[in-house]
Amino acid sequence: MKELKNVKLSEEIKGLLRECPEYLIANKVEDMLSLSYRDAEAHGWHKVSYDIPGRGEVTEAVVCRVRNGVAANYTEEYMRRRDPDSMVIADDFPTDKPHFKEKFGYDFSRLRQETFDWLKSQKLCVFFFNAGPGSLKIDAMAIAPANAGFFALGLGLLQGVVDIRELDRTFEPKAFIFVAPTFRHTHFEGKQVVVHKRDNNFHEIFSYNLYPGPSAKKGVYGMLINKGETEDWVTLHCSTVKVITPYDNMLSICHEGASGGGKSEMTEDMHRERSGHLLLGKNTITGEKSLITLPLGCSLQPISDDMAVSHPSFYKDDGKLRLMDAENSWFIRVNHIDHYGVDPHLEEISAMANDSLLFLNIDAAPESTALIWEHIQDSPGKPCPNPRLVLPRRLATDAGEEAVEVNIRSFGVRAPLCTAENPTYGIIGLFHVLPPALAWLWRLVSPRGHANPSIVQTEGMSSEGVGSYWPFATGRKVTQANLLLKQIIDTPSVRYILTPNQHIGAWQVGFMPQWLTREYLARRGGAWFTPKHLKPARSLLLGYALKDVMIEGHPVEKEFLQVERQPEVGKEAYDAGSKILREFFHDCIKQYLEPDLIPEGKKIIECCLSDGTLEDYTSLLPSEPIITD
Repeated sequence: MKELKNVKLSEEIKGLLRECPEYLIANKVEDMLSLSYRDAEAHGWHKVSYDIPGRGEVTEAVVCRVRNGVAANYTEEYMRRRDPDSMVIADDFPTDKPHFKEKFGYDFSRLRQETFDWLKSQKLCVFFFNAGPGSLKIDAMAIAPANAGFFALGLGLLQGVVDIRELDRTFEPKAFIFVAPTFRHTHFEGKQVVVHKRDNNFHEIFSYNLYPGPSAKKGVYGMLINKGETEDWVTLHCSTVKVITPYDNMLSICHEGASGGGKSEMTEDMHRERSGHLLLGKNTITGEKSLITLPLGCSLQPISDDMAVSHPSFYKDDGKLRLMDAENSWFIRVNHIDHYGVDPHLEEISAMANDSLLFLNIDAAPESTALIWEHIQDSPGKPCPNPRLVLPRRLATDAGEEAVEVNIRSFGVRAPLCTAENPTYGIIGLFHVLPPALAWLWRLVSPRGHANPSIVQTEGMSSEGVGSYWPFATGRKVTQANLLLKQIIDTPSVRYILTPNQHIGAWQVGFMPQWLTREYLARRGGAWFTPKHLKPARSLLLGYALKDVMIEGHPVEKEFLQVERQPEVGKEAYDAGSKILREFFHDCIKQYLEPDLIPEGKKIIECCLSDGTLEDYTSLLPSEPIITD
């Protein structure tokens, strides 16, 4: 094992590698690229298949080489999205997540050994990476079956690959990902399961499926959350973008939200009609369209796509929040790009890239060019809602590696259609301004929202939990709630907004609300709001509604700002939607009233449960004024 002389490994891991038939050490992404389709048949397809006792050969995915990278497609519809309930914990550290033994009825040590025994029977791909940025990084190691090279490629792109031949130090892995996809069938009735096992020195992840979302992506996120939980810092579930106006004003927005909440979209250029207009929305009842003329949009400098570290060392005692991207590549959902010309910038990058990109759930043939608007179908006439592109960060942005100052924290919600005949919580206007205390409550609740494309989900409104990253966290909810609130308290100069996507009342709007909000706020520069701009929203949980919005001389109709003004909705349906939100909030936040919730958090939750006023919320936390004279 001379090739591992620079790596400090346990005897258990060394034994695993000695006993397996063969292992390849991938020192660069290109090594994984060749593995992804190494065993392709004459027609150019590589089948990721395994022999399952009692079932015979089961094909998990089919993979092919395309001109711009690798395209992988899962044979089972269920595997094309992340199961939000996939995480279980196999240790005795504090957690609110299900324990392995409680869920499955036996101790994980037995399955852990079975997993290692199975890996010893396979040809393996081994590689090393750093989880997290800069000085916060964790030395990590991944071991996967070699025939699942596309999974290794995805993880290698997302986290980067360490070339151990060029190290000038000893690489000492403290985090591990072990991939054993057959166990999904033999032990877990076909479900995605990812087991986290922590101790004082190591964090092990056992991925029993080949969708990278729960393990390669969110599993590593869980490692960072766990590290931050022990060291009192947060990895936010957000995209971050610098918005530069045609007049060179600059504004930085951090956009948070549950999966499908518009994080990747916040860093995208606005989608225009062929005429050049912006389609704010289409009325689902009358068919009327609302168009806005905006000849020149802001230029964008994306900073992060999904995960951003906020460490106390980034602060300068000036009340400002600073973030640093936690990823090497971005896992971009492209379901809204359903034809050529929707997003020319991303289409050009992905189609013309010389780099090895990974496409998931994209309909591509061997040696073709994978096109991000060509989505596979879950069934005839039903496109997969979660087509993905793994895009190296350096292709998406020229931003540096320094922490970036944030001016506004936005929270995105997938809002359903709301009408007088069918009242829902789709009553959020173009955007709302929130007091910090109310912004914290939205992060505790984090609604998954309407028609979430990224996860396997049942119908109805559900909560993704603290900061919208709870599905990836391994510890306790109240601990993360405290960390988020302390962060808000420590950064009083940050402003908070709430913005919907998909619907505003009876209007279908896609992601246009957050794009127009981005344009509007950037053009305002550092100016905030006066009494002529804002009024308390009819629903208390929505903070302040806008009275007027003017973008480059073009007014936005008031019914997009105050949904109760829409004739298709009206006050009665709006109030019914407000009641849905109120009851949902009350149900979700009671669980945080633990003895170790910090006093400020207890006061905020009690304020909500007693239907406090906006003035009550504003008085609970220090911040710069929301409305100025």
